Amino acid sequence: MTQSSGVFIQSTQTDPVVRAGAVIRTEYERLHTLLTPLVEPQPTAGAGNGEKDGTGDAEGAPDRVTTAATGVVGEIRRHLTASAETLHAAAAHAPESRLLVSALRITRSALDRHVDALETAGDSASAAAAAQRVEAVLSVHRAVEEDILLPALAALPGGALPPLVADYETLLRGGSLDMSAVIDVRPIPREQRHPLVFARYARLTPGGAFTLVNNHDPKPLHKQFEAAHPGAYTWDYVEQGPAKWQIRIGRPKHQPCT
Repeated sequence: MTQSSGVFIQSTQTDPVVRAGAVIRTEYERLHTLLTPLVEPQPTAGAGNGEKDGTGDAEGAPDRVTTAATGVVGEIRRHLTASAETLHAAAAHAPESRLLVSALRITRSALDRHVDALETAGDSASAAAAAQRVEAVLSVHRAVEEDILLPALAALPGGALPPLVADYETLLRGGSLDMSAVIDVRPIPREQRHPLVFARYARLTPGGAFTLVNNHDPKPLHKQFEAAHPGAYTWDYVEQGPAKWQIRIGRPKHQPCT
């Protein structure tokens, strides 16, 4: 039993879904920590001494509420943008997960409305009400991302989940993604090539493209693209060996109907 338990622990540590879930969970827990003071506001200095106005806030409290809410709002929007431009973008163009992303966009729209209300809250009561709504929708958003979206991405051909999560973390840190027009995979270890290409494809906007450079005809990669994104990509040979192969991979301006 000890041996099998050890194998299980090792496998979960290297499982891309488990690792990605840990990253997502950590970020949501951080957002929850930031929201808690707004959801459960602490008594302000001078409370009970006749220093409150009609809203129940002590003098100066609206400024503190606005400052705290602005900071939280910025972090939530950073997270939503990072996940939309990486994880959601990759899933939006695969038949298996396209409807899932449509559902996530509905919750994202609700989150945007509640986050806007939190940003404009002028007193602690309004901020608390808005923050509670944000937390409620965030909990649903988190469950869908962690329990459904990540396994769906891991199941797609190409193994793109790890680099997509890395891109997500890059955006969270305020960095920018590699939008190179040419990806030369020849110096890259073979096991990293396909995930890198699929992650780059996920960043394409409709009508966009990049050129893949390889030392052989990447037929297995082509099969994976056809399995993951049938009708939702273009594949045009620019140079066909014998020592160097170049393929222009793009996303059509008009996506196929589901």
